[in-house]
Amino acid sequence: MIKIKNVNAGYGDLKVLFDVSLEVNEGEVVTLVGSNGAGKTTLLRVISGLIPLTSGEVLWYDKDITKIPAYKRPELGIAHIPQGRGILGTLTVKENLLMGAYTKSARPKRNERIEYVFDLFPILRERANLMAGTLSGGQQQMLAIARALMMEPKLLILDEPSLGLAPIIVEEVFEIIQNIRTEGVSILLIEQNLLQALSVADRGYVFETGQIVIKGSSKELLDNPDIKKAYLGI
Repeated sequence: MIKIKNVNAGYGDLKVLFDVSLEVNEGEVVTLVGSNGAGKTTLLRVISGLIPLTSGEVLWYDKDITKIPAYKRPELGIAHIPQGRGILGTLTVKENLLMGAYTKSARPKRNERIEYVFDLFPILRERANLMAGTLSGGQQQMLAIARALMMEPKLLILDEPSLGLAPIIVEEVFEIIQNIRTEGVSILLIEQNLLQALSVADRGYVFETGQIVIKGSSKELLDNPDIKKAYLGI
């Protein structure tokens, strides 16, 4: 589905990614693991077209999309939910959702998609006419995910979906992620909570200082003694 090949990228003179290669297949959940500043968010921004490459390729179904601008990538089926969620607090919940269905392919299906996300997130149906800024942090995260689903993405990119949420809400968000993957949507996920991330992921990549140092199945990563020591404290 999507392949990152020997990508180097950064911010001005600051190089952040060094020859990074990975892939996400159809219907697969892949997680990126690593400390803050390791380059995970930068990679997601590269995939979304928000940061240019200095070298390498981003392939979407074997087509090089490296030069396709960020505003056109959602038309391909790539939806990115950044840290901070990015909801529009002065618009209602429903208006935020309708903003998500702006792509050519999604516009004719707006009514169908809004019913789909309301079924997935019943709390959003209840609060459809409230200003999005009045929602709790967990509800705002659900709204951000729901808005991305309005465009019927093929790949959903999630950057720290549990950040700042109470544990019980985190459980709910990850249950929703599991439900989304059963619909055939591929997911690329950054999540500091390693156990939570690997509970939903098929595979993972471990980043250190802009490079992938370990990769494997969720079980292989959980069984790796170096990862246990670094991220689980055991």
